[in-house]
Amino acid sequence: MSIKLLRIVKRGILRVNSSRDASLSTFPNEYCQHHIETSGLQKLILTVGSATVSLLDPSRGDMIATLGETTGRSALNYMKGKMEDNAEGAEILRAQPRINSKTVDLDYLSNLPKGTVGNVYHEWLVKNKVTPDSRLPVQFVDDVELAYVMQRYREVHDLVHAILYMPTNMLGEVSVKWIEGLQTRLPMCIGGGLFGAMRLKPKQRQNYVTNYLPWAIKTGMTSEFLMNVYFEKRWEQPISDLHNELKIVPLVIKKAAKVERSGTKTKGAELESM
Repeated sequence: MSIKLLRIVKRGILRVNSSRDASLSTFPNEYCQHHIETSGLQKLILTVGSATVSLLDPSRGDMIATLGETTGRSALNYMKGKMEDNAEGAEILRAQPRINSKTVDLDYLSNLPKGTVGNVYHEWLVKNKVTPDSRLPVQFVDDVELAYVMQRYREVHDLVHAILYMPTNMLGEVSVKWIEGLQTRLPMCIGGGLFGAMRLKPKQRQNYVTNYLPWAIKTGMTSEFLMNVYFEKRWEQPISDLHNELKIVPLVIKKAAKVERSGTKTKGAELESM
C-alpha cells in the first residue's frame, strides 16, 4: 500500500471513529501529515539519543519533544483518563482546540482588562519574547488521541507558565517541570525537574531549594489537573478566580528593600528576578 493511500485510509478511519465535530478539529489531518511510524527498537534508539542530547544541551527543544513522545505512552493514557473523567477535559478532547497565532486573537487578549487570564497570557508572551507558534507537531506517538493529548500539553505549557507567573529562565522551567511531572507523570517532565536543577547557578540553586522547589511540589500535588482547563473559554476570567478554582497559590518572594524604598505595598505575587 502506498504512503499516500495509507494516509487516505487513516483519515477515513479517524473520521469514522471520531466522536468530535470535524468542523472544530483539524488535528487528525495534521497528525497524518506529521506522524512517523516507528518500531519498538527505533523508539528505543530515539529515546537514548534524544535523552543524551537533551542532557548535554537543554536548549534542544526538538530532542526534548522526541524524548517526551517516545517515553510517554503510559503517562499519556493517564492524562487522557483524567481528562475523560472531567467535563471540561472531556470537552477539550472532543473539540481538540489548538493554541497558535491562527486560533488565538492576540490583539483581543492585549485589550482585555488587566488581571484577566487572556491579558496575563499576552503580557507573559511579550515579556518573555515567546510566540504561541513555537511548539513542534507530534510525530512519534502512534495513537491519534494520545497524540492530541501530547500536542495539547505542549500548547498549554506557556499558559501554565503564565498563570503561575514563571519566567522562561532555567529556574522557572525547572519549577514548572516539577508541577507538570507530578500532574502528568510524563518521564520527560520528571527528568527535567531532576536534572534541570543541576544546571542552576549557586544563587539560583539556593533560592530553588528554599522557595521554588517546595512551592512547585505542593502546587503539583494539591492543585487541580491543569490539562482540564479550557483556557480558550476563560480569557476574560480574572486570574485570581482561576487560581482559587484550581487551588493555586502563586509563589511570593517579596523584595522588602524595594518595597520600602518605593513606600508602596505590592499586590499579589512579586517574584525575585534572577
